[in-house]
This record gives sequence, structure tokens and C-alpha cells, in this order.
Amino acid sequence: MVRAAVLPAVGAPLEITDIELPEPGPGRVRIRLAAAGVCHSDLSLTDGTMRLPVPAVLGHEGAGTVLAVGEGVTHVAPGDGAVLNWAPSCGECHHCRLGEVWLCASALTGAGGVHARTADGTQLHPGLNVAAFAEETVVAANCVLPAPDGIPLTDAALLGCAVLTGYGAVHHSARVRAGETVVVFGVGGVGLAVLQSARLAGASTIVAVDVSPEKEELARAAGATDYLVASATTAKDVRRLTEGQGADVAVECVGRAVTIRTAWESTRRGGRTTVVGIGGKDQHVTFNALELFHWGRALSGCVYGNCDPVRDLPVIADHVRAGRFDLGSLVTTRITLDGIPAAFDDMVAGRGGRALIVF
Repeated sequence: MVRAAVLPAVGAPLEITDIELPEPGPGRVRIRLAAAGVCHSDLSLTDGTMRLPVPAVLGHEGAGTVLAVGEGVTHVAPGDGAVLNWAPSCGECHHCRLGEVWLCASALTGAGGVHARTADGTQLHPGLNVAAFAEETVVAANCVLPAPDGIPLTDAALLGCAVLTGYGAVHHSARVRAGETVVVFGVGGVGLAVLQSARLAGASTIVAVDVSPEKEELARAAGATDYLVASATTAKDVRRLTEGQGADVAVECVGRAVTIRTAWESTRRGGRTTVVGIGGKDQHVTFNALELFHWGRALSGCVYGNCDPVRDLPVIADHVRAGRFDLGSLVTTRITLDGIPAAFDDMVAGRGGRALIVF
């Protein structure tokens, strides 16, 4: 039996309880978690914005140590460090054949399986495949990436979602070029990773926008050259900071219609807006046909940073080891499993960066 954070039903409070994990069968791996990040996607599962089977063990951003492997697993062994990959690619579907592994049609099929049981025998699903809000987890082998050498596992946990998403949004989706101007909406864990990644890409002006004035120091430490508290004049303020033109690139990390629209309006004619934030079906963004023609701007969604974790994790690890990317600065709170509900409250209120569960 291990302790875990269980979502009994959509809209219900989390329960921190004991669960019973099976031994790893063929093609599966058991991992003892070192740390897990609390991501907005976990909150989106609790309120029904994202729909996956419940009851479920939440958590999808984590790292730990391999305890045991099932038959056929050869890329990791007991004692190895591991980073969890919540969206593994099948390598066979249409998108995988195109090289768009972040859009794999089978990426979340594992979330429908039986992951564990409670003491009374209730079957539990793995919320986003990997069930990282637990002392230990058992996952499919393709959800396990060897942890990069030289990076503590507590820091490496952030690589599994926030950093891959933020890095990829800049380098793969928006494709920021040296000297370009960038505006980032939302200074949470992913937004902080976007800011650092924009700095890595050589952006000249990097504007951070958030509803909270208290996040300015965090944003500037991550690479922001300017900071704006969100208001009705945000798009105009961004143009003022970018020689009257608007930013070359906007990255939206909030998932709200008004923020997406403002991000689009904050870019120059011909600018590019990448939407990372996960919004609800009730968030409708509207444009008129004439402005779409006139401004010539591009608007695109971004899933998992348009990343291939197998390819991108070693690249990011090199930046971390060289001191060009600071994983620790994304974390503003270190908690236990019992602190997850308060971390959710902080996200809703717009407080802090990443909350990290340390086991």
C-alpha cells in the first residue's frame, strides 16, 4: 500500500489515501517518486475541463527511481533514475508517421486502464497515464524516460511537463528567432519555462503579462525584460514596448478567451500567437474576416510543446547542466501530498509558480 492523491469524481475534493499497486507485468515499470509537480492540467481534470475516466490517481509531471521492471523492459533497470512521460507516442498512427508524436492518437489510451485499487477494492485509473501524485506508481514502459545524468531527480520532475511544454512552445511551435520580441501571458510554471526558453532563443525584448503584480520578480529572474499587470490596455502597452509594432511572438499560457484574443492583438502585423493554455469549451474566441486578412497574423495551438520527449529531453538537459536553464527557479512552493488542495487554490488565485511535491 502507498499513499496517493485520488480524485473520486469530477468536482469532488481530492482524497489523500492508501492505494494498492500491482506488481509490474510485461512491459511495465514500478517507480518510487522523488518529486511531482502540480500542474494546471491536474486542476483541469478535477473540474471537468479535461475529461478522463475517474476515480483516478492524479499527477503527470514527475521523476523517481525504478524499483522493478516487467518482462521485456530493457531501456531502464532497477536503481535507474527516470522521468515520467505522460503522453507516450505509439509510433504507428497517422500523426506519429508524420513525425508529429505530440499529437499521437493513442497517447492517452492508458488513462482508461485500471491502475490501482483502494483498500475497499475500488478500481482507480491513472489520471494522465502516470499517476504521479503517489509515493510509487506503475506505468507502461513507454511512459518512462531515463533521467538525465547530473540533474537531481527532484529537479528533473519538472522536465516531464512544464519545461518540455515551455521549451517546445518557443522552439518548435512559435519558432522564436534571435532578435525577435516575445510576450508571454501567464507566469505560472509553464510561463516561467517559456520566459527562460525565449531568453535561450535570443529574444531581444521579452514582456511578461500576469494578473498578479507580485510575480514581477519571478518573471524578471526568468528572463523578462519588461512586466505588465494585465489590463484593458495590455495590447497597447505591448506595442509601446515594441517600437509601436507589437511583438513578433505571443505565447498564451492561461487558456482563457479574453487572454487568447489579447495575445493575438499584442502581436505585430504578420505576428505569431501560440496557445499553450488549456481552456474550457465555453471559452469562445471570435475574429472578423476583415481583421484576419488585414493583420496576417498566425494563431496556433500547442500540445505538449510540440515536443518529442525522447529527442528534446537530452537537449534541455544540456542547457540545465550548462547553467543556461534553471529548473529550481520555477518552483515557488515545496509541499507534501497533503498540500495539493492548497496548491490548486493558489493556481486558481494566480499565486506563485510551480508547486513541487517532494516525497
